[in-house]
Amino acid sequence: MNVVIACCAGLDVHKKTIAACVRRIDGDGQVVEQTLSFGTTTAELLALLDWLTKEGVTHVAMESTGVYWKPVFHILEGHLDVMLVNAHHIKHVPGRKTDVKDAPWIAELLQYGLLTPSFVPPAEIRGLRDLTRQRTILVREKATLANRVQKVLEDANIKLASVASDPLGVSGRAMIRGLIAGEVNPARLAQRARARLRKKIPQLREALDGRVTEHHRFLLKMLMEQIEHLERQIEQFDSRIATAMAPLAAVAKRLETVPGLGTRAAEGIVAEIGTDMGRFPSGGHLASWTGICPGNDQSAGKRRSGRTTKGNQWLRALLVQVAWAAVRTKGTIFQAQYGRWIKRMGKKKALVAVAHKIVVLIHRLLSTGTDYQERYTEEAAA
Repeated sequence: MNVVIACCAGLDVHKKTIAACVRRIDGDGQVVEQTLSFGTTTAELLALLDWLTKEGVTHVAMESTGVYWKPVFHILEGHLDVMLVNAHHIKHVPGRKTDVKDAPWIAELLQYGLLTPSFVPPAEIRGLRDLTRQRTILVREKATLANRVQKVLEDANIKLASVASDPLGVSGRAMIRGLIAGEVNPARLAQRARARLRKKIPQLREALDGRVTEHHRFLLKMLMEQIEHLERQIEQFDSRIATAMAPLAAVAKRLETVPGLGTRAAEGIVAEIGTDMGRFPSGGHLASWTGICPGNDQSAGKRRSGRTTKGNQWLRALLVQVAWAAVRTKGTIFQAQYGRWIKRMGKKKALVAVAHKIVVLIHRLLSTGTDYQERYTEEAAA
């Protein structure tokens, strides 16, 4: 094989140590390797950068293991050409001997051009990604707590969810606060209903006639305080994300033209893939990276499995949510195709197929800088 990079380095990154192997071709055409170990503190990472620069290294590669690669990437970025590589790809390149350590092996693969870099967005997009992912975690935690509130109410035989579509809406919270405060009269609790729920006061009287004990009140109080705390944090994240998205407002608005894709979804998509589609040659490449495309397990002309591949779990989950909203939007091509696909695929596979269509569409919109134009026709629904 031909040498692609004259002087490069492979890094084996761990929590407390980094093994760095510099590999170069000397004047006689011989391979020379030098390996040193460094710590992971900022001072040690700066020393690593100084050593690599002094040795004439131009390219560096390392595995994407956990979060330990991030500080190393941040220090080296801008000084060297840093390549983050999927550990699975490195392990499956043939020819590695069992006694070869990770750092020299990574350096050797890099020198011969056998590594494919993982997608690492720019620093500002990485920051936005941290915010949107943390907000998603908080939203999930809030949903978990809401389910726990419902379990406590059911344990007390309070059937609020059977009458109110949103037990934690304005009316539902007012009634729960009444229960926490010690109110036991179902009629007085039902009078706390607001707006359209007041039409269901007779049903609420029956639903709120339970057996609430001091134990239930304590649990409800603790759970509601946690929910309200999470809601305040989510609001702060919303504000921070809105500020970070300000320079990308035009891109977000373009994505929001897609049926089923709202503000939060647009923010999440931009945070995961950025705005420059040059890293993904086609919509199919983006779908594959996301893990939302069918597998290609074939042998002897027979397709053995079409299971979707692994990919970006955050974007994948978000696209499925967008797909679900899109297929419930009347008069769209997504609803028409979902109705046709569901007959031969089933609900789950048809929904993933719609999500695949949406991610390919997103790639086209961001690549061409155009807005979505609905192309629904009666023929599409047939």
